[in-house]
Amino acid sequence: MRRFFMVFLVLFASVLFAAYPDKPITFIIQAAPGGASDMTSRTITAIAQEILKVPITCTNITGASGAIAMKRLQTSKPDGYTMGYVPVELSMVKALGYADFTPEDFDLLMRIMVIPAAVTVRADSRWKNIEEFISYVKANPGTVTVGNSGPGSIWHIAALSFEKAIGTKIVHVPFDGAAPAVAALMGGHITAVTVSPTEVKSGVESGQLRILAVMSDERSSLFPEVPTLKELGYDVSVAAWGGLALPKGVDPQVYNTLADAFKKAYDSEAFQKFLADRGMTPAYLDGEKFKAFAMSQYNMFMELIPKALGK
Repeated sequence: MRRFFMVFLVLFASVLFAAYPDKPITFIIQAAPGGASDMTSRTITAIAQEILKVPITCTNITGASGAIAMKRLQTSKPDGYTMGYVPVELSMVKALGYADFTPEDFDLLMRIMVIPAAVTVRADSRWKNIEEFISYVKANPGTVTVGNSGPGSIWHIAALSFEKAIGTKIVHVPFDGAAPAVAALMGGHITAVTVSPTEVKSGVESGQLRILAVMSDERSSLFPEVPTLKELGYDVSVAAWGGLALPKGVDPQVYNTLADAFKKAYDSEAFQKFLADRGMTPAYLDGEKFKAFAMSQYNMFMELIPKALGK
């Protein structure tokens, strides 16, 4: 009887684990419907739920540069049934004063993609390449106006990093998002912008804008002819990025089940096509490497953002 009972316990435990997941998974998205974070999340979860054989329900929670949604994720039960999308702001919100957590307060699952910043000017400007632009900025310190997507935003950080790398002053002009900054550039109201290639793509294709350089380790898949600043000797790599995370403390077997399923979803032809069509660079990192990357970004932003906000 004792032996039978022990065998029963082992079988019962194995059935319990084998059953995961056996109910819908909630997926928290920190952005409004229709944006890059939302579309990326819904695309990869639609593929992953077919692998996991349970529905994955996406829910959008906006506000405070994603801090509200990420706090909800952080404080959720670590049972594998709540997960979410984490953007670059994961490494920024503490410096911005919106939250008290860091990337170490989550079980990071994987990084998915990167969208680099790019220095873009009007196509009818005098500058045909980034070297000419940098020479002009250095010759005219404190006069060149560069638009960004708001104080402390990732694209503001990009402009600050560019300014630091070339060793001279520019005038930072904040807008309520990248789109109005690009519109101001097209209207001739500012000199340049430091937003993503995706956000200036239509202007470049219409012949109104010219990308001079991208701020990444590799060239943009959308504009492979455009050099990186690193190629030209400027150590600048600033990008928006996104990945997946869980509340801290998830069972390792549950974590591995999700990591395997979402890696298969990431590798799928459908998801890779989604990234390519939108100019997002596939940038997979496993959980451990993603955590190290996010913490390095956190340390950088803790130094740069107070400067961006004048603190």
